[in-house]
Amino acid sequence: MRRRELLGWLGLVTCGLSAPVLAADAPALMLANVYRPGVPLHDYWLSEKYDGLRGFWDGQQLLTRGGEVIAAPGWFTAGWPAEPMDGELWIGRGKFEAALATVRRQTPMDDAWRRVRFMVFDLPAHPGRFTDRIQACQALVRQLHRPWVQAVPQERVASHTELMARLDQVVKAGGEGLMLHRGDSFYRAERNDDLLKVKTHEDAEARVLQHLPGQGRHAGRMGALLVETQEGVRFRLGTGFTDAQRERPPAVGEWVTFRFRGVNESGVPRFASFLRVRADAPPR
Repeated sequence: MRRRELLGWLGLVTCGLSAPVLAADAPALMLANVYRPGVPLHDYWLSEKYDGLRGFWDGQQLLTRGGEVIAAPGWFTAGWPAEPMDGELWIGRGKFEAALATVRRQTPMDDAWRRVRFMVFDLPAHPGRFTDRIQACQALVRQLHRPWVQAVPQERVASHTELMARLDQVVKAGGEGLMLHRGDSFYRAERNDDLLKVKTHEDAEARVLQHLPGQGRHAGRMGALLVETQEGVRFRLGTGFTDAQRERPPAVGEWVTFRFRGVNESGVPRFASFLRVRADAPPR
């Protein structure tokens, strides 16, 4: 991929930012399936799903899940351990855009990074099961003694009803959702039921293929995006955008996240609505 194509893919040309530094390989990450009723909840630990950007500390540098090196200030990662840490770079509930703008700048801004927290939810190289890794993670974070590095709180939930009540509580407070992690699971770099996301809606990613012109009050600016999912399904994504986003829509080649309610017989997402631009391409 040529440099300008890469810049356009990441949406950095219009932002005036330089291209990210690519690591040798994308980190091998554990990925989540979607929760469904009937899962034996007594086997799982529950935590909040933070609305930030996935960050992977490989023992030497901080990476996105796509393998780009994150240009964090030196003080942010100073003294971090050689042991890999998997977590979320997070500013707060409802502040995804601020986190995105901070993390993907190649010239870090100290004031902005002072707001960022690295919420550590796993230790990929630890040989134990997740229940053991929780304790090891908490001990590692305590020993590190950096207030901006925090171990994600884990709790138990007894029933689907209790889980839904907890989800409602988090969402009403501005949170994105919940995560369930099987207590006896090892860290495996694949997508399976060891890790489940619990949300009020489904979401997925699609690549922008074309800007479709608007009509009526949207005349002269973007009316919809023609997008394609990882499965090759193409459709128009025309709702969920602010006026500012229609004036400066996601670049062709960028990946966007959208929410939806099931799919029709041809596989096209129903009631699809734009949610946000992704910072990198989704893993396959």
